Amino acid sequence: MVSIAGSKKLKRQMAPQFWGIARKAKRFVITVKPGPHKKGSSVPTAVFLRDVLAIVSTLREAKASIYSGRVKIDGVVRKSLHHAIGLMDVVELADVSEIYRLVPTEDKLLKPIKINESEKSKKLVRVATKTTINKGKLQIGFHDGRSLISDIKVNVGDTCLIQIPQVKILEVIKLEVGCQGLVTRGSNAGQIGKIETIEEGTFILPKRVIVTLEDRKIEIPADIIMPIGKEEPIIQLK
Repeated sequence: MVSIAGSKKLKRQMAPQFWGIARKAKRFVITVKPGPHKKGSSVPTAVFLRDVLAIVSTLREAKASIYSGRVKIDGVVRKSLHHAIGLMDVVELADVSEIYRLVPTEDKLLKPIKINESEKSKKLVRVATKTTINKGKLQIGFHDGRSLISDIKVNVGDTCLIQIPQVKILEVIKLEVGCQGLVTRGSNAGQIGKIETIEEGTFILPKRVIVTLEDRKIEIPADIIMPIGKEEPIIQLK
């Protein structure tokens, strides 16, 4: 019988650069399974422990930590080596005081930063989809694969501050002129700037925003900008 789960390994030469793995070591490395984040913008849990944080030195040690339930992602114990960890995910490790949030930086697509314990139950998620269902309620889909039925009015492109792991919306940050935005992908990933203009999409061009980054302005697709607050980020991002 054939496997329908897909390959569990990947050639090291094909792995994303931000994984930080050695290219000329063994031929293969484990990969992420389909889940909350896309394959090219996430890192498998075992690689995160061994190569990104370097708190274990071998895959065997990573397996022991993960299978024993010592890793929490967004407040939920994950026991898969291949679970995808991506943008804004919060990672806790048993017997380790540091708590990490994955954010884009100027040198890496995803980088773990240490956050205060008071913020481990908060997460920013970008609204990716919305569908109107019965009685005027919305089914909201977020960038990390979560979905929520709510009567809170949001638009695609807005950001929600949610409480995890319960998935409760605490605050909505609108994608609008004047707010601060975080660039999540591309050559400007990790930079924060003020949104100056929002250009609606056409049949040919996607929706775009013009953002001021320090002393220059850039025009980027709206789907790679995440509103993070009016004057400053509402949670720790650096």
